Amino acid sequence: MTEAHEIALAAARAARDAKAKEVVVLDLRGLSFVTDFFVIGNGDSEIQVQSIAAKVKEEMEKIGVRALRTEGYREARWVLLDFGVVVVHIFHRDTRGFYNLERLWGDAQVVENDYSQGQTEI
Repeated sequence: MTEAHEIALAAARAARDAKAKEVVVLDLRGLSFVTDFFVIGNGDSEIQVQSIAAKVKEEMEKIGVRALRTEGYREARWVLLDFGVVVVHIFHRDTRGFYNLERLWGDAQVVENDYSQGQTEI
């Protein structure tokens, strides 16, 4: 497992700990020159989206990984946390379906997901 993979799994775990729903980790290696992994999750309200984003950022800092950039925190419809090799997307549930990153990056391997019967790891 690469360092980027471990960072992605740690970010997904932090999002789940903050009650993010439908968390998915996508492996974009070979598909994107920008990042290696996406972590995608959602919350039910703007406050919950902000709380999830803050928890992910805090937990990443504890393991020595700092966000290079944060976007969308104030509006809390789509918060993007850019950790370089991993980009975390926390959506408001109403916004996630509109952008549908899983479909847009449909060629990416799903490393983890919370769909169906709990968490699945591949």
